[in-house]
Amino acid sequence: MQGLQRAQLSLQWRVMAEDEIIYLDNNATTQLDPAVLEEMLPFLTTYYGNPSSGYGFAAKARKAVDLARERLAALLGCEPAEIVFTSGGTESNNAVINSALQFEPRGKHVVTSAVEHSAVLGPCQDLAKRGCDVTFLGVDQHGNLDLGELEAAIRPDTALVSIMWANNETGVLLPVEKIAEICRQKGVLFHTDAVQATGKIPMRLRDTPINFLSLSAHKFHGPKGVGALYVNRRTRFSPLIAGGGQENGRRGGTENVASIVGLGKAAEFAAKYLAEGKCGIRSIRDRFEKSVLETVSGASLNGAGAPRIPNTSSVSFEGIESPAALLLLDRHRICCSAGSACRTGSQEASHVLRAMNPSGDGARRSLRFSFGRFNTEAQIDRAIEVVPRVIEKLRQIAAPVGGNAISPVATAL
Repeated sequence: MQGLQRAQLSLQWRVMAEDEIIYLDNNATTQLDPAVLEEMLPFLTTYYGNPSSGYGFAAKARKAVDLARERLAALLGCEPAEIVFTSGGTESNNAVINSALQFEPRGKHVVTSAVEHSAVLGPCQDLAKRGCDVTFLGVDQHGNLDLGELEAAIRPDTALVSIMWANNETGVLLPVEKIAEICRQKGVLFHTDAVQATGKIPMRLRDTPINFLSLSAHKFHGPKGVGALYVNRRTRFSPLIAGGGQENGRRGGTENVASIVGLGKAAEFAAKYLAEGKCGIRSIRDRFEKSVLETVSGASLNGAGAPRIPNTSSVSFEGIESPAALLLLDRHRICCSAGSACRTGSQEASHVLRAMNPSGDGARRSLRFSFGRFNTEAQIDRAIEVVPRVIEKLRQIAAPVGGNAISPVATAL
């Protein structure tokens, strides 16, 4: 009887395990930390005052915004007054590009990279259509940027250099401190899209000649729809959104107090985990990579020859198509992506992977797994078990039968 009960319990555990969502797409967004939500709730209910109002009831909201600014500044290693709260990384990126071109009297030239997020590429492509000269720097097969090429691209009429800190698809870290120094020596403004880097690597902006930095709260267990822009205190800045003078005149509009509070709390936790080094994300990422690369023939790591943020694995699998793999993994309740979440549904292959290997097909057969601190070892065990089976299944489906290959996407559907 006891043996039967144990068997039933084992079956129940397997059913529960298979039904559990295994979320490995933390570069798209992250789970809201319950403690962050708890800190936000009073400002959605009890303390609903406008922080710009002059009476005592509004002071609670105003103090909460100030505290969030201090917490984020502590994470970034800068002064609270250098923080401007925005709706997210996309707004912050657009605000920087707009401001730099307004203030730069020498010309209208921008330098960026071919692997930027669409929140930078899109505005730069729009500038090019309007007559602005934009240089899109390429990368090597590992996602590395050539600093000599970057320095040579800076001209007397360059208004801004914008290079991301960590790539959202591959996790490759770009040498922003060195780039910032080059720009300082050239007298050119430097901006970094640090949406994927914030909260994952230590930062000390006061010791780095970075003029602008963009971030989003939902990438480090904060709420969606809120972000920030770091503006170095010695850098001129013209607001993208004019209005009532909020954020010291740098971003008009009533502050999203509850979300800003959540951003601040998430930043406090991120700083704590970085300082203690106890998060363990790198170890589960490395264990996953090692197992998949050893188990699956024809698997290779995108960006293997470059430094990366500790949570991201972009893996290319020979003999598959990414859309079909995503469908089958979703049936196993495993969430990952083929690239940026902003491009999901697009038939165009990853521009990042195409830039790294223009002549190859890796952009159409790669999957991105990105880990977070709420992932468990049991979830990684499950992913290590399922991913190789899915890849093998797709290869069997795609194998020619009677001279004709069956579409893996069609079969998966």
